[in-house]
Amino acid sequence: MRLPLPRPRSLAGQLFAMQVVLVAVVVAGCAVFAYVTDRAQAEENARRQATATAAAVADSPSVVAAARSADPTAVLQPYAEALRRHAGVAFVVIMAPDGTRWTHPEPEQIGRTYLGHIEEAVAGRTHSETHLGVLGPSVRTVAPVFDGGGRVVALVSAGITIEKISEQVREQVAALLGMAGAALALGGAGTYVINARLRRHTHGMNATELSRMHDYHEAALHAVREGLVMLDGRRRIALINDGARELLGLDEGVVGRPAAELGLPATLTGALLSSEPRVDETHLTADRVLVVNTRPVVGGERRGTVATLRDRTELQALSGELDSERGFTEALRSQAHEAANRLHTVVSLIELGRVAEAVEFATAELELAQALTDRVVDAVGEPVLAALLLGKAAQANERGVELVLTEDSRIDDGLVPSALPSRDLVTVLGNLIDNAVEAAGGTPHARVTVTVAARTGDGELLLRVADNGPGVRPADRDAVLGRGWSTRGPGRGLGLALVGQAVSRATGTLDVTDAEEGGAAFTVRLPLPAPMPADVPTPTAVPVPAAVQVPADVPVPTAVPEPAALPMPSAVPVPRGTPGTPPAGSSEVVS
Repeated sequence: MRLPLPRPRSLAGQLFAMQVVLVAVVVAGCAVFAYVTDRAQAEENARRQATATAAAVADSPSVVAAARSADPTAVLQPYAEALRRHAGVAFVVIMAPDGTRWTHPEPEQIGRTYLGHIEEAVAGRTHSETHLGVLGPSVRTVAPVFDGGGRVVALVSAGITIEKISEQVREQVAALLGMAGAALALGGAGTYVINARLRRHTHGMNATELSRMHDYHEAALHAVREGLVMLDGRRRIALINDGARELLGLDEGVVGRPAAELGLPATLTGALLSSEPRVDETHLTADRVLVVNTRPVVGGERRGTVATLRDRTELQALSGELDSERGFTEALRSQAHEAANRLHTVVSLIELGRVAEAVEFATAELELAQALTDRVVDAVGEPVLAALLLGKAAQANERGVELVLTEDSRIDDGLVPSALPSRDLVTVLGNLIDNAVEAAGGTPHARVTVTVAARTGDGELLLRVADNGPGVRPADRDAVLGRGWSTRGPGRGLGLALVGQAVSRATGTLDVTDAEEGGAAFTVRLPLPAPMPADVPTPTAVPVPAAVQVPADVPVPTAVPEPAALPMPSAVPVPRGTPGTPPAGSSEVVS
């Protein structure tokens, strides 16, 4: 059976072992150095002590007098022993110049020859050495004794044995080892505490695992398309991936900067700085719709915030198309029901023999429906806007609101530059009409007035939507374009924010004023290219027919209902009918 390989020691464990070994080596080295230094210092102190003792004896006049006597030992032995005990040396030996001992700690050694070198002392010079004597190895000093005439009459040797020096060093080493042990224990305890904290922070992983995790972290961070932003406890950018930089329009030097100084919209900045978690909040930047989720990072104290960003611009377009198809289906069902009712009416009139009245009823309905279609198609050459207006007119009619296209509305095909996407035009005009219809709904004689005009002379595209609803209070006009502002309750208030975003992208302006009908008027001005030179032929102006009003009980061509910020189909087939001739099928317009 193959045994599993042991898991490598964690990074904290490896550092702990290394630090313990290092502390032990340092303490042992210091102990050895201290021992060697103390021993050398002890030998030097012994040598100085022996030299001082020998010099003191050699300078004593009584020693000179005893050296000239017939029995020097009788006088000098008691003196030498008393001095030895008082000076703390191992021996004091007074001898003749030839080396014969007159004194010695061991009386049986008196009269024998001194063991050591005395040549220097006989020559009149004090000499120190380490030599093996009767008492064992010792550090000794030999000094000459001079008489009044300067002749050497005796020699004095004082010394301390190596054993006594070693005993002193051992006492010092014991204290040194105690201090070294305490230092080692203290260093080990401190190392353990530090590495325990490191182990908690590294979650017990070893260096290989940390390196691998870092590599995976970097790869995952830059691979995901969603944005990831991490703020530290001081609300500064601690980490941001490529997706977040792209979604927020930030550069690579953003790390370390406070989130409040990034120039983001106020609502988005507030979400990032909030101490409460945010779940699937929709926020707008200059050109994107973002879904933001935030969660604070806690661990005993607040350490920062993690925020994820998802680009909902494309998702909103897809969901809007689905809503558009659903609304288109509902409109077709409603129109089919109305067409069936009118067809039954015509059939019944024919069965009753009133053929002329049946023809008049059918052609009158067709003429009224076709008049609105002709008015929109003649005034608005841009097919996307024409389809949008026809669809919104049908929606407004179903809600009992009269939608009127003013007689000064005129946009010829090709005047809208390609740099101004049709999606943005639909976003602006569609949301403004939706809000106006909703505001005017429920009021007497509900009416929405729409103006769309390309003024090449002024270099602007004018879009104005006015209603006769309750209007917008002057105090709310600055906040009306912000995300979440709505008078219809929570979960609303995105449409006007999308309008402001689209207008900002096109470098246009948006104004909110009081309408002549008593409600609110939203006016958008978008820049158009400069007019063509004079030598280039321009399209001939077409007389603008008068505004057509749609009564609430008259069917109008049906188009796809347009949700916020979603494009309409690129073209609208418009059915044409001949007054007085019943159509072959339904009179609905399919956009």
